[in-house]
Amino acid sequence: MGNGAVVNQQGEQRKIIHCDCDCFYAAVEMRDDPTLAQVPLAIGGGADRRGVVATCNYQAREFGIHSAMPTAQALRLCPALVVMPPDFTKYRAVSQQIKDIFHAFTEKVEPLSLDEAFLDVSVATDYSGSATLIAEEIRRRTKAEVGITISAGVAPNKFLAKVASDWNKPDGLFVITPDQVDAFVERLSVGKLFGVGKVTEKKLNSLGVATCGDLRAVNLVDLTERFGVTGKRLHELCRGIDNREVKTDRRRKSLSVETTFVNDLKDAAACTRPLGELFEKLLERYDKLDSAKVNKALSNTRQSNTRQFLKLRFDDFTITTIERQLDGGLSLAGYQRLCDEAWQRKSRPVRLLGIGVRFGEIDRDDKQYSLFD
Repeated sequence: MGNGAVVNQQGEQRKIIHCDCDCFYAAVEMRDDPTLAQVPLAIGGGADRRGVVATCNYQAREFGIHSAMPTAQALRLCPALVVMPPDFTKYRAVSQQIKDIFHAFTEKVEPLSLDEAFLDVSVATDYSGSATLIAEEIRRRTKAEVGITISAGVAPNKFLAKVASDWNKPDGLFVITPDQVDAFVERLSVGKLFGVGKVTEKKLNSLGVATCGDLRAVNLVDLTERFGVTGKRLHELCRGIDNREVKTDRRRKSLSVETTFVNDLKDAAACTRPLGELFEKLLERYDKLDSAKVNKALSNTRQSNTRQFLKLRFDDFTITTIERQLDGGLSLAGYQRLCDEAWQRKSRPVRLLGIGVRFGEIDRDDKQYSLFD
């Protein structure tokens, strides 16, 4: 039975740290205005514009408020909730400060978002190579230099490090050593497994599977028959096995923008009118991409299987998504055609509209191609 204690290409025992900022957007705002630390605080869109909560502080969470909750619902749970719009320019600057601290200990940093990252410190020499001491120093420096707190998890692989970072939140550290992996994972709820959402967890529970120990009793053939390719992943994770490496070069897979409307869009013609403004925002986001990522994702490449997509959420909260392979470059007309086709699927009012591009595999070429040619 595996214990998750894998080695890297150099043969060293892998040591992974997962760092996750505590209520990041809210933490930055509370740092800049300490009075906000005394009240329930949410960062997100306004209730009058059908906004949702991006994150909230722990005082707000005591009322049952959580990320992705409609702001109107959050205010019903806590009428005294302070709601602030996000300031992504500020958050990106703070995120860069934290990344600079990460890079002081290792070059193998894999950002997952503005507020979390994996670090591979397998060959680090600071603190005699102790991943635990490195994680403690990262947390100390972030609090002292940036003014917010980080929760961290230390483990032999990415899956367990991420689980560990959530174990002692907020402002906590949890360590899973190689010899602790088997016993720790055996007691772990299957809901903690990577890729297991509420639907999959419910299916597993219906089979009498509540913990990873229970899941180990289900053979691989049965798992793959019931869950397809996910079955093999479940078979490995319930044994603490995760051989993924920390990837410092994360090519952007997609780029998108969306908006929720105060008043529902009644028909297909009404849906196409906001597309021009959304398309401009999409172009602006593309222009702001880091040049290295652009080179990886688009520039100096031949686009293979790159697709433009559109999403509609109807007034009954059902969602439809449609996409087409690019033919001659991204265009507003292309989104208008997608929008007409998507609306016909239900022919009812629309509350949310989103557009984007999904980047396909890349083939190097001497010529330069633009997404918007």
